[in-house]
Amino acid sequence: MSDAIRFTSNYEDKSTDTGFQFEFFCDNCGNGYKSKFKSSTTGSVNKFMETASNIFGGIFSSASDATESVKSATWEQEHEKALQEAGKEISPNFIQCPRCNKWVCRERCWNKDKGLCKQCAPDLGVEMATAQAQKSVEEIHAHAAMAEEDKKLAKEYWREGIVATCPNCEKPLAKNARFCPECGYNLKPKDECPQCHAKIKKGAKFCMECGAKL
Repeated sequence: MSDAIRFTSNYEDKSTDTGFQFEFFCDNCGNGYKSKFKSSTTGSVNKFMETASNIFGGIFSSASDATESVKSATWEQEHEKALQEAGKEISPNFIQCPRCNKWVCRERCWNKDKGLCKQCAPDLGVEMATAQAQKSVEEIHAHAAMAEEDKKLAKEYWREGIVATCPNCEKPLAKNARFCPECGYNLKPKDECPQCHAKIKKGAKFCMECGAKL
């Protein structure tokens, strides 16, 4: 069990034929650490054989093919050992949260006082500062003065029956206008007689109470 490779789900293998290197990442913030590059003995020997094959051919070509067949098994052994060593090298920088089981970096994402990751147990000072900032933004929006062109959108105008498109030409209306800017249609027809103030029906040409022309 001592040779087991830990936190293998949050790393990327940057190894090549010439050597081994791995990048380990925090499950919370995504930041991480890269292990030291370790040269591959098998890769170096194979590179030499390939060069000799290109220059001389013949027996060196056959030797290169044989080396390649052996390389896969030997390289895999080197690779596994390098991964174990990289894990031991990097592991002091990470810790597993007992609540969510994520591997997190000690530097940024571990709440030492609570023994949990900061996603499970956030820093209270940070949360308080965030809450205060959000509250300040909310108060700014709540007390912001309404722009002059938007004042007709205040709640005292809501009873007017604001429409989004002109009922005559069906063009969209950007503002709470009285007349349609496209066809000139009266969007706010009077609903009472200007003379006797009696309620009038939409489209009426004369007042039904006093006979005044509308």
